[in-house]
Amino acid sequence: MIIDLFFQGGVLFMSILTILLILAVVVTFVNGRSVFGDDQESLSDKRAKLSYIRAIGTLAIIVGVFGQLLGLISAFDTIELAGGVSTPMLMGGLKVSMISTLYGFLIFIIANIIWLVLSLSLSK
Repeated sequence: MIIDLFFQGGVLFMSILTILLILAVVVTFVNGRSVFGDDQESLSDKRAKLSYIRAIGTLAIIVGVFGQLLGLISAFDTIELAGGVSTPMLMGGLKVSMISTLYGFLIFIIANIIWLVLSLSLSK
């Protein structure tokens, strides 16, 4: 089921989004260790390191929406050439075009939850 959604959402954009998800996790561990380590960094430097996590989440939304828009343009070109399609076929195409956007939002939510938990931990 999940692999089907991956391929339906478009391998290129879904792969880019998966790389962003992995990058968010790596940045969390790398910067999380330095943020909560015993080094003498200022609080603002530590917060700046955490902001990378949110930036990756925001980039995931942008990539997801961009993938959706390119998919819609391609679908509309096909509809234009065909001269029209049935409503169920159009709705199915719209549903598929939203997969990359949904995945981008999921990554954004995960990144912001991680950022929030680390930021609150840093404030204590």
